[in-house]
Amino acid sequence: MSLSIRQLKYFVATAELGQVSQAAIQLSISQSAVTTAIKELETEVGGALFVRTNSGMELTEAGRKFLGHAYTILSAVDEALRVPTADSRLDGTLSVATTYTVLGYFLPYHLQRFSQLYPRITVNAYELSRDAIEEGLLGNRFDMAVLLTSNLVSPELASETFFGSQRRLWVSARHPLLELPEITLSEVAREPYIMLTVDEAAQTALRYWGRTPFQPNIRLRTSSVEAVRSMVANGWGVSILSDMVYRPWSLEGKRIETVNLKDAIPAMTVGLAWRKGAELAPTMSAFRDYFRQIFLEPSFSGGGRVRGI
Repeated sequence: MSLSIRQLKYFVATAELGQVSQAAIQLSISQSAVTTAIKELETEVGGALFVRTNSGMELTEAGRKFLGHAYTILSAVDEALRVPTADSRLDGTLSVATTYTVLGYFLPYHLQRFSQLYPRITVNAYELSRDAIEEGLLGNRFDMAVLLTSNLVSPELASETFFGSQRRLWVSARHPLLELPEITLSEVAREPYIMLTVDEAAQTALRYWGRTPFQPNIRLRTSSVEAVRSMVANGWGVSILSDMVYRPWSLEGKRIETVNLKDAIPAMTVGLAWRKGAELAPTMSAFRDYFRQIFLEPSFSGGGRVRGI
């Protein structure tokens, strides 16, 4: 038996959603097909990729390593089959505003790829806060913005969301919460909490906490994702952050685990924004179409995560 793209698609969907049933719904197939594909993969790699729990499917150490390879393979296949049709002769300048999180964890790869497709378009990127970006778009200082569309406020802006990055609980390796069959915000509220503040993350977190009788026991507020990663990995607290910024190791080389929460936690959405009613210049249309072709048209890989996230 050899690995197939189908198996990798089903594995990635299950890893991202944490449940075979949800993966089957996303892929529009039966649960048995997902289960069979995962068993075939586990036979092929010679070990368990998931731990089956009452709350769903948790990746093993081998599963986490394999997930990285699966993303690389599926991304390469997508790129080979779905390269946007680009008019390389199109020229001009494009002014793009972006936020800290998007610039740090998503945008660089896509700027590089867009420049390869449109070598005559000069893209000038600017990192700003969300409110400064909205003001700049309305004042015509920027053509477009790549940002967290879930944070947009101004009704005078048009936007298009390309994907949602699921938020999960971050804990240190061997944290006592990992022993529970399921985890709710009630359990999280008893733990010291590391609150990320950059890109309005704190306001977003307090909104979904506000829908419950509980509040996070905030031990530290920081604008640094790396600080959150390090504090969690060293056992100083827990946090809830999106998959887009997740990396399994802190700078000290300590492990961070992620867990699906039973409570409904909104995803962090990423996309484009521009001034409503503005006539899109050819460079702006090319930029929007690039992202549309990658994220909004039916994906070969079927997974929610793509290269660069």
